[in-house]
Amino acid sequence: MSVSSGGKGAAPDWLTRGPYAHRGLHSPGLPENSIAASGAAIARGFGIECDVQLSADGVPMVFHDWDAERLCGHPNAIASMKSDDIEQLGLLGTEQRPARLASFLSEVDARAALLIELKSKPTLSPLLICEAVARAVAGYSGHCAIMSFDPRVPQWFAQHAPEISRGLVGTDSYPNGFEHVWRDPDIIALAQPHFVALDRRDLARPEAAQWRDAGGALLSWTIRTKAEWNTASALADALIAEGEALA
Repeated sequence: MSVSSGGKGAAPDWLTRGPYAHRGLHSPGLPENSIAASGAAIARGFGIECDVQLSADGVPMVFHDWDAERLCGHPNAIASMKSDDIEQLGLLGTEQRPARLASFLSEVDARAALLIELKSKPTLSPLLICEAVARAVAGYSGHCAIMSFDPRVPQWFAQHAPEISRGLVGTDSYPNGFEHVWRDPDIIALAQPHFVALDRRDLARPEAAQWRDAGGALLSWTIRTKAEWNTASALADALIAEGEALA
């Protein structure tokens, strides 16, 4: 099965100029997806990858997990909490708080390239989060792109906000309900991604090389060691990394 790209040169030039710190340059005392972790990434000259999902009142919040237990010791789902309440949670026992995407963009202030992953599920309509994120990034002066495992997300942006760079996150190895979809040419044709961000464990698949050979920009995640960096850098155009790989 062949996979064709959205067209040579479709991805912006800035997308592949350097690595991205996965959820910011986080470390002990600098929680993932926090304002402080983004500042640390900026200080090192890295781009920033972050995750976004909607609060109960429809505000895009920079937060990875579906619930706040691991990061904040709070059992509730993010989608069940209002944004004001989410902002009061402490991240991993620090003074850092979860941020609204609008606040996060204001803090980054065009000082680093941004990859914004929209969280989604096969059973969850992405319409509201797509609309909310599009509003948040409208007029942002810095380099940013949206991406998602859910192909309906880049498809929505292709149709409704084509000026925003968009990508499809792909995996065959991480069970999340969207495995293998990145290899389906019909889905690629509908999603019209400017780039694919692929699980490092799947970089050797022939479809990855076909995408890149056709002129598609290929990113890879999550690169954690120097050995993974060396392997992935030969197969992808930019890496999303953390820990030892960015040391």
